[in-house]
Amino acid sequence: MVEEKAVGGMMKKSRFNSICVFCGSSTGKRDCYRDAALDLGKELVSRRLRLVYGGGSIGLMGLVSQAVHQGGGHVLGIIPKTLMGKELTGETFGEVIAVANMHERKAEMARHSDCFIALPGGYGTLEELLEVISWAQLGIHDKPVGLLNVDGYYNYLLTFIEKAIDDGFITPSQRHIIVSATSPKELVQKLEEWWFPFVLLRSTFLCMMGLSPKIKWEMEQVELNATLQAEIAR
Repeated sequence: MVEEKAVGGMMKKSRFNSICVFCGSSTGKRDCYRDAALDLGKELVSRRLRLVYGGGSIGLMGLVSQAVHQGGGHVLGIIPKTLMGKELTGETFGEVIAVANMHERKAEMARHSDCFIALPGGYGTLEELLEVISWAQLGIHDKPVGLLNVDGYYNYLLTFIEKAIDDGFITPSQRHIIVSATSPKELVQKLEEWWFPFVLLRSTFLCMMGLSPKIKWEMEQVELNATLQAEIAR
């Protein structure tokens, strides 16, 4: 666990060592998105949390990694080899690991992280976000997921989730998979305090089945990689 300074000079322990950040390979058209990426990077540094991200040096990815690196924090970027020409331009920050494909990228990012945060982004960011939410829903992991809802960027997504709950496609208890806030400081604090109402029940079930969440996670990745290799071989 990572220790951090608390009010009055007291020390307290963080739940996290590393936070995975999903975000756009573009900076968007508004300064508030750039500011949010830089502020999130500074917040991670202030809490001595490692950044795990998609490895790119452009867009919001480049800004958040630069902020963490320049603040003295540790940066781990994970990028598919096929995207290195598109998402890596100029200087990169911290450690960069090249992987074979997008599936391996997401699995490695999740494996190295204790929780997830989504900054504004496009299709790729949304796909990464929804996959880790689905993994949480299925019990593959019990790590919290945060939305940095910069100036209402994710309002429509949150409205969709409420509609899905109202119409019976998502259970009310699974609303708590996602934590949202409008500022990095508030969001990280909420993630620190986050708790699934059903985590204990799910952990008990997995233990009864003889599986820990970590083992179940690893089994899921082994099955995924085997399926991918079979598809490639066809």
